[in-house]
Amino acid sequence: MFVLAHLTDAHLGPLPRARFAELAGKRALGVINWRRGRQHRFNIATIDLLVADIKAMAPDHIAVTGDLVNVGLAAEFQTGLNFLKTLGEGKDVTVVPGNHDAYVRSTAHHALLNWGDYMRGDGVNGDVTAQNAFPFVRRRDGVALVGVSTAVPTHPFMATGRVGTGQRERLGHILDGLAQEGLFRVVLIHHPPCGLRGAHKRLIDAEKVRAVLARHGAELVICGHDHVPMVEMLPGPNGGLIPVVEAPSFAAGPEDRHWPGGYNLYRIERLPDANFPWRCTMEARGFKSGEVDVDTRTVRVLSSDTGLA
Repeated sequence: MFVLAHLTDAHLGPLPRARFAELAGKRALGVINWRRGRQHRFNIATIDLLVADIKAMAPDHIAVTGDLVNVGLAAEFQTGLNFLKTLGEGKDVTVVPGNHDAYVRSTAHHALLNWGDYMRGDGVNGDVTAQNAFPFVRRRDGVALVGVSTAVPTHPFMATGRVGTGQRERLGHILDGLAQEGLFRVVLIHHPPCGLRGAHKRLIDAEKVRAVLARHGAELVICGHDHVPMVEMLPGPNGGLIPVVEAPSFAAGPEDRHWPGGYNLYRIERLPDANFPWRCTMEARGFKSGEVDVDTRTVRVLSSDTGLA
């Protein structure tokens, strides 16, 4: 059995001091948004509680689907690195960036610059660039973690994402190869590739990403971005379905207007029946009344049908 913890949207605070020149344009709006709302909704107490719970659960691996920072100040990426180190070493924690991690063009490369050990595929040595870093693959005990980036700088009031043509093409080839290896394929992506979202928050090429998944398949897609738990099913190859599961913000307090902070824990095991090769049980673990509350669901990955009950 392989145990995978998934967390997202930690939005680590507090904001570091910024020079006046750093507060122009979109970043100034983000600072106002933080001071008026997010700094009150997101807090270290939730993060500390949930990190302690993850440690107690002792997962084999931890997946982080972006938005560790808020407005893309250079110092925020060091805060993000410090947080990742509390979770584990790069080989034990896999990260993909979110839109806040590419908040402005001037620091959009800082996620890779600072967190490269956490978003580097197996066998890749040295620095990687945004053009060749994604998708990347990490193989862990029968599970393949496939990191996809949707992080692109956007205009003020926009929080959209994009995978892009090159990345989508590489993703298709990767998924086919991993299927031939008989691995349980988990796609990590910040923006959900399904569901209804406002134009300012959507994954711009979501339909094309869904087409890649429908053609090449995956056993599970995990994501974030909206700060609410969500489970949807996407069509997969041969009439199957692919579960897409979003976790809430990892830092939201118990009274958050979206959803209290939490994370998901997956137990993935291979079954002897070739027609029913995998069982994946999900626990939604979240903040409630000062404790961690648990909701357990089972994701069944079948050869011709996938269900979540």
